[in-house]
Amino acid sequence: MSSLSAKDDCLGWAARDVSGVLSPYNFSRRDLGSDDVSINITHCGVCYADVVWTRNKHGDSKYPLVPGHEIAGIVKEVGSNVHRFKVGDHVGVGTYVNSCRDCEYCNDGLEVVCAKGSVFTFNGVDADGTITKGGYSSYILVHERYCFRIPDNYPLASAAPLLCAGITVYAPMVRHKMNQPGKSLGVIGLGGLGHMAVKFGKAFGLNVTVLSTSLSKKEEALSLLGADRFVVSSDQEEMKALAMSFDFIVDTASGDHPFDPYMSLLKISGVLVLVGFPSEVKFSPASLNLGLRTISGSLTGGTKVTQEMIDFCAAHKIYPNIEVIPIQYANEALERLIKKDVKYRFVIDIENSLK
Repeated sequence: MSSLSAKDDCLGWAARDVSGVLSPYNFSRRDLGSDDVSINITHCGVCYADVVWTRNKHGDSKYPLVPGHEIAGIVKEVGSNVHRFKVGDHVGVGTYVNSCRDCEYCNDGLEVVCAKGSVFTFNGVDADGTITKGGYSSYILVHERYCFRIPDNYPLASAAPLLCAGITVYAPMVRHKMNQPGKSLGVIGLGGLGHMAVKFGKAFGLNVTVLSTSLSKKEEALSLLGADRFVVSSDQEEMKALAMSFDFIVDTASGDHPFDPYMSLLKISGVLVLVGFPSEVKFSPASLNLGLRTISGSLTGGTKVTQEMIDFCAAHKIYPNIEVIPIQYANEALERLIKKDVKYRFVIDIENSLK
């Protein structure tokens, strides 16, 4: 017998302290329940949330911490009550793995805003009191309700970022009817979330303008992602020329930025959806009131809309732009993510590098 417990059969990479440095870590998962799906993880996307919690930026990190909530893999075992999935199915797991399943939001397929709080895929407290551990690991157990079917013809590496970056922009776009062909969309920021907003906008038939602080992103926005227009947000003349021209804006920027200049770009009754997390949101009431405008916030999405989004991506051949990396590169990837040095999502090849 090795010194490891017989149950410590899950291999992951974990942070042990606020340095956030990840290294190999063996741990145990709970026993397979009757409603559970056991998934061999093949790929896991790298999200800024992984930086936030490995480095205890919210002051609530529980170490050892295994990050990762953009999970794609293959079903290896199912519980006796599971009927939606079978061994061999391609599936995904997103930002939460449990909820009360009884409140008005859960009953409406909006588990992400469960009245009692959804359980995060990592660093959350599950129903049995254990701390959840994420997708930088060899396998995961999840109640079938929080698993999503990935079509067999959709690459698992590409599917992983859909489970956070993709759904974070898709859900509010659909909620606010940003899927009406011919309407105009502004996308603030061109990172993991922003590039997906551009792809969805084009698939919905919108006229898409990227608003960025970096001129260096112009060529990729227009030629690689197919945006219709690119504007440097610090160029006051260009911004003035766009006044009252957008039906919608998706704001993916998490850095602090002024809101009034962007609000002025909305048409009467236009909608700005904030999906980033700047430290504060400040704007003049006139920016809102005089144009009958709406500013709205959003998280990821409930189970119903998440499955809809995956199916939409498969049907329209929408794929995130990814850089596939081995788990051994994870620490460097997190440093590059902080510097915004990725186009546009790192995806860890768990299956071939986590040994």
